[in-house]
Amino acid sequence: MNAQAQQDALRSILPGLPTYEDVAAAAQRIEGIAHRTPVLTSRTADERTGGRLFFKAENFQRAGAFKFRGAYNAIARLSPGAKKRGVVAFSSGNHAQAIAYAGQLQGVPTVIIMPQDAPAMKVAATKGYGGEVVLYDRYTEDREAIGRKLSEERGLTLIPPYDHEDVIAGQGTAAKELFEEVGPLDMLFVCTGGGGLLAGSALAARALSPECRIYGVEPEAGNDAQQSFRSGSIVKIPVPSTIADGAQTTYVGSKTFPIMRALVDDILTVSDAQLIDTMRFFIERMKIVVEPTGCLSAAAALNGPVSCKNKRVGIIISGGNVDPQALAGFLAG
Repeated sequence: MNAQAQQDALRSILPGLPTYEDVAAAAQRIEGIAHRTPVLTSRTADERTGGRLFFKAENFQRAGAFKFRGAYNAIARLSPGAKKRGVVAFSSGNHAQAIAYAGQLQGVPTVIIMPQDAPAMKVAATKGYGGEVVLYDRYTEDREAIGRKLSEERGLTLIPPYDHEDVIAGQGTAAKELFEEVGPLDMLFVCTGGGGLLAGSALAARALSPECRIYGVEPEAGNDAQQSFRSGSIVKIPVPSTIADGAQTTYVGSKTFPIMRALVDDILTVSDAQLIDTMRFFIERMKIVVEPTGCLSAAAALNGPVSCKNKRVGIIISGGNVDPQALAGFLAG
């Protein structure tokens, strides 16, 4: 099935959800504002896997992660009145920073609901971008309920971290850029929490490299996406214990899941130990800093749940926002 046929089939299967055309429109909207991040290669990674690996380095994105793409696109799509009233979001860190920064750039007030145990660096950065931070206990309180209450009380527009059409479309622009730079790929590994980056990446992949096999990657301690994907319905789990704080989601989105089910080939998992090993690899071999969540996709490619041998492989590094003290602790362990 060619790219156009796949897009037509997708529209019939997923009416009302974003398509590649929305990803392309988002790319135009954020052009010149979001960084067109570099694609890196590593001879060591190629030798280790037997493939040709291309790393899309979203750790160099504004606010330090891919989340800026979806946040800016979603805010840019608001009406003038909604922009004046402001937005509210909930996030463990990267979406928080992205919304606050995108709001600052567009003159839109932002309120961010963050867990009390969020990395201090991410909380400080969110405040630094002008966001009003509201803390909650992720183990006893419902961040979505808090978000809905603030939205109703203050007239704010709620922009969730992944389950939102404009967020999904914005996140897909990272994969779009990757394919535009390196051409068709055999495999694409994508970090996965709630599924926004994976869903957007899948839309881009099916349009630009239809035969590419797409893999989402999440922590093995929090494999809600894998369970959902393989069971055919959304599975909810307790808050997982993992160093990948950006993937401590308890279930995937009602908008991201149908796209994942329709377009993704499988969901893989990696251990925290593999994430630490991958962080060390990035620092020692590629001279870049990547946060634990940002290492998910690379950890799967480097550790072989599926073989990359003789394949052209895309890897989306999702972010680089890791506290220096935490990083030192991970690497010293």
